[in-house]
Amino acid sequence: MHKHRTKRDRTSRRMADANYRLDSTAKNAIMTLAERLPVTDGDEFEAVRYLKSEYLSKYCDEGLVPADERRSNAIAKFVQCELRNAETNLRLPGVDEGFNILPRVSWSRFIRFARQLTRDILGPLRDGVVLGGFSGGASTSRLRTASHPAQKFEGMAHTTEGAWKFLDIIYREAPLLRQYEVFRDLQEVSGSVLFTVPKKTDIDRCACKEPDVNMYLQKGVGNHIRRRLLRFNVNLNDQSVNRGLAKQGSLTGDLATLDLSSASDTISIEAVRLLLPYEWFEYLNDIRSHSVSVDGRYYRMEMFSSMGNGFTFELESLLFYALCRSVAYFTNTPGIVSIYGDDIVIPSEIANDVGFVLGRFGFSLNEEKSYSSGPFRESCGGHYRCGEDVTPFYLKRKPERLTDLIRVANQFRRWAMTGSRRYDTPLYHEMWTDLARHVPKSLWGGYDTSVDTQLVSPHPSRAVLARVNGKKDIPQKGNYVLWHNSNWNRGEPIVENGFEPVSTIQKCRVRSAKSGAPWCSELFYEELR
Repeated sequence: MHKHRTKRDRTSRRMADANYRLDSTAKNAIMTLAERLPVTDGDEFEAVRYLKSEYLSKYCDEGLVPADERRSNAIAKFVQCELRNAETNLRLPGVDEGFNILPRVSWSRFIRFARQLTRDILGPLRDGVVLGGFSGGASTSRLRTASHPAQKFEGMAHTTEGAWKFLDIIYREAPLLRQYEVFRDLQEVSGSVLFTVPKKTDIDRCACKEPDVNMYLQKGVGNHIRRRLLRFNVNLNDQSVNRGLAKQGSLTGDLATLDLSSASDTISIEAVRLLLPYEWFEYLNDIRSHSVSVDGRYYRMEMFSSMGNGFTFELESLLFYALCRSVAYFTNTPGIVSIYGDDIVIPSEIANDVGFVLGRFGFSLNEEKSYSSGPFRESCGGHYRCGEDVTPFYLKRKPERLTDLIRVANQFRRWAMTGSRRYDTPLYHEMWTDLARHVPKSLWGGYDTSVDTQLVSPHPSRAVLARVNGKKDIPQKGNYVLWHNSNWNRGEPIVENGFEPVSTIQKCRVRSAKSGAPWCSELFYEELR
């Protein structure tokens, strides 16, 4: 009897959720972390002051503002972008060809050069561009809970009228899809469906779910643009390039970092028509959604593609590169032009001209996050002042679970060990310890500060949290087709872009940890004594 009870207790402990809820003391330690940082007299822009101002700047407490209000605010912002796009679509076709967009550079001359540049980047439009794929996000036919890429290769699929006609080319380029009758059960829809996700306390972020066939074709275009941009030294698979250039710009002042407001929502139809070769514009126009459903009612879109479209990120990168490079050419300005979405790095001397040109095409600079003078630069999440890394970290949501605590503790450790702050670590050790004491000692000993499943510390690695994924009914046929589809372009790997919402309530188990690389070079001073 006693033996049976012991075995049951062991089983119960093993199956319990190790990602337990935090107590109020741990939550308070996380929320007040930046407030408790010591500030010293001296440099007016030290990393500590910067972190204190930024730590909660992206905080989203979903309980403070009703979900309906946050959604309404997001839709209102989406509508404002559409009104701006409508104005751009009316204005661009009527621009006088002799208008000087730059000193002694006519509109027609500028457009010819920029369009030729996009033609050189894109290359000829070939049938192979239809070979796309799926992400794990929801589509118009599937909820996120049933949106595994393999599931999209089986069963009903949605398509718009414009995309339907490319099915024969898809089947010709990928006979396996015809053999397994992928996309056989088609239903035509009018366009995409708008949804929102949490962004800030008072407003959500808008995105759109695309029809399945459209999504597949759009991913093909996105992958193609990524590969072609690499030939022009624009790597959309590596944000560290822009971060390194931002550091250089903060040291020398020769590079500016620009950021745009609502970039993906202000790609107007006429801007794309002007800057892309005719055949490419027509193809992208066919496979995009022309209408969006908002609360069950369809509206004609003035933007060319929204967040959620499979080629939006790559398309905006292409357009911004073409515009910035054209400005550099006509102003006879040598130097680096590096693009990652709406994160732009250009020579500082053309920053004003680029801002003006972008404005003519319907885009607007985010003045608060654009820097062309002074010692500060920011790009792709890297923040630098006079060459010093002052990148802050952010608390973006209310801390609830153990993984939230580990994430903040690891981010704080990395921040405290960066640059000149390495020599001040005794000041921060007590604060880190205040967080770490809430983490079971068995989960200490990690070496990767980017994870939230093990606490980084100079201890033997014993255990790590492992997320428990719910069982999904993944169809075997869909999984087989997905594997083949993922390997058709195997020689040219693609790193998917986008953001995945992190679930803080996901159940975790504890598993034995594998030994990893030591983190000795980044240890706290106090722990080395």
